[in-house]
Amino acid sequence: MYVPFDTMPEESRIWIYQANRKLTDEELQEIEAALENFVSNWAAHGTGLEASFITRYNRFIILAVNQEIHAASGCSIDASVQFIQDLEKKYEIDLLDKMNVTFRLGEFIAHKPLIEFKKMAKEKAVSGNTVVFNNLVNTIGEWKEFWEVPANESWHSRFF
Repeated sequence: MYVPFDTMPEESRIWIYQANRKLTDEELQEIEAALENFVSNWAAHGTGLEASFITRYNRFIILAVNQEIHAASGCSIDASVQFIQDLEKKYEIDLLDKMNVTFRLGEFIAHKPLIEFKKMAKEKAVSGNTVVFNNLVNTIGEWKEFWEVPANESWHSRFF
């Protein structure tokens, strides 16, 4: 069952997918329609999940499930991954590669392979103050507080 993202409890479980490129407004509109359809029918063991999504910066997809109502199961998580893989194929994007880093360079959002980000850190092209997107957050509450943070306040700090 789809509910608006801003009505989801802060303890809701989230999964963040980052695109390797900025999506066009048209692509994002299509993806959001597909997301609403998916979330509306998302179920665990035949029971509908209270779920939602939000997109950010034409680059991120955040899926959320209110686990207090009904927890996501292995099968329902597999269904969401299959949905994301289908988006990857349709839009020729990468959403599942966790070996990439997305961060702010001034007012722009950059996306680099982890090895390249490490090199940039070594060359001081980015610093501990560089705002990174910490996609390892697990709940909406964590997302609100710890998603866009200086690199030295996330797992990225090991590179400085």
